[in-house]
Amino acid sequence: LESAAEKLRTSDIPVAFPTETVYGLGADATRSAAVQGIYKAKQRPSDNPLIVHFSSLSQLRSLLHGKQSSPTNGTRQHGHLEDPIPVIYRPLIERFWPGPMTIILPNPENSPLAPEVTAGLHTFGARIPRHLLASALISIAGVPVAAPSANASTKPSPTAAEHVAHDLDGRIETIIDGGPCDVGVESTVVDGLSDPPLVLRPGGLSLEQIRTCPGWENTQIGYKNVSEKGSQPRAPGMKYRHYSPKATVILFEVGKPPPTLVDLQRHAGAEAKLGIIRTRTWNVNTEDAEKSLKASNWAKKEYRKHDIPSQGASLSIVEVKLGPDTADIARGIFSALRDLDRQNVDAIFVEGIDDTEGDTAAAIMNRLRKAA
Repeated sequence: LESAAEKLRTSDIPVAFPTETVYGLGADATRSAAVQGIYKAKQRPSDNPLIVHFSSLSQLRSLLHGKQSSPTNGTRQHGHLEDPIPVIYRPLIERFWPGPMTIILPNPENSPLAPEVTAGLHTFGARIPRHLLASALISIAGVPVAAPSANASTKPSPTAAEHVAHDLDGRIETIIDGGPCDVGVESTVVDGLSDPPLVLRPGGLSLEQIRTCPGWENTQIGYKNVSEKGSQPRAPGMKYRHYSPKATVILFEVGKPPPTLVDLQRHAGAEAKLGIIRTRTWNVNTEDAEKSLKASNWAKKEYRKHDIPSQGASLSIVEVKLGPDTADIARGIFSALRDLDRQNVDAIFVEGIDDTEGDTAAAIMNRLRKAA
């Protein structure tokens, strides 16, 4: 951690590290050259803003007071500098930080943040992760850390160190391996500066959880389940194609029956190899199946590989069973997409779930709709 923290302070090559949501690709948020290194490594569009990670509220408040903050300037309240964090966020912070929640804050007039972080906006996203390695790394580095997900732009987010190595091999030098991520989808982004408050990106915190907090009862959805092209994104994940494997993703919304042989044949390419991700109701065909694939992380995934006769030939089917539990689906969905990609399937059929069933259900379906 000391070595990685030193690289954050001094190097322009970003450092990959684990969080409870997904792996992040971090750089000193106050140095332009370092932040540019993130965009270069990910090949990420420069108008897509970055979330800034902090180890504590005091570190966040220090940044919000600006570079020139001192005991002799700023607005005083009860003998102290006024709390720069808007009051609307206090109930959320008390309940959900550290954790998978990002809040939108005004970027102060004399902000130390590099301009590349905000991508031209007058606001920025801030988060305090609960993962011990992430918190320790940021604390030791002593700088706010700008960090998007540590994957190549447009690809499924990384929930294991091996995913980072696969995407960014040769582009970065340091990956802190903290094992698989506990949540498996990115943080929920909330905007309390809007009236009514908005969820700009669904994530590890549900809309229902947010609405239980004072001042947030009327929170609205401020995102779409498709890429919002042509607009300035107010938060990551809003504008561009995201979360997509190489294979075509065919999403079956909740309640639709499983794909038929005709569906499978329609999407079979020259290799006639297809992937199926099953969640709650689609059963896995196990009669002629072999457990031949190794799960890439701890998520409760079952893998089956078998052939289906098709017009004199056969379709090779690789099936992934994530199970009915929403938390397991969230932990496993990005990994399953990546695992099937490595099998060189032509298309991936995915069984969707109800957006409202579980804290991360809306985030899971948002990611799948953007991948499809």
